[in-house]
Amino acid sequence: MAIRQLRQDEDAILRKKCKEVTEIDEKILMILDDMLETLHSIPNSAAIAANQVGILKRLVVIDMGEGIIKLVNPVIIEAEGQQDCTEGCLSFPGKFGTTIRPQKVTVKALNENGEEIIITGEGDLAKCFCHELDHLDGEVFIDKVIEFLDV
Repeated sequence: MAIRQLRQDEDAILRKKCKEVTEIDEKILMILDDMLETLHSIPNSAAIAANQVGILKRLVVIDMGEGIIKLVNPVIIEAEGQQDCTEGCLSFPGKFGTTIRPQKVTVKALNENGEEIIITGEGDLAKCFCHELDHLDGEVFIDKVIEFLDV
């Protein structure tokens, strides 16, 4: 495993749409492991998308303290409710803002073994799913900010 360079601010790769993973091979597994190590190397981090480490693949790793979630080709299949959120992003250090996200989100993806999984998250996990899947589509949270916060 290795810590990868985090892409930040105006790096063009953050605005590019990630491509679907067609095969979960050793290279993809290594990228997922590297993403996890990179995530754990940054204090107070919860999740990371592959393009944040310069890879245009539909991969997300989440660790909010309740178990590691590795997602391959995730898609939101259901969203309901609404919540006001405070968001920040590893790729935009020091920037925080208020956004509106669904209260509950269901995601379908493959796990690292290639098995289809369906995960439902509420509150912070729902916000995290939306934030990271936006990354995979080349969208960043600052586009959705209603009000920037001084923190």
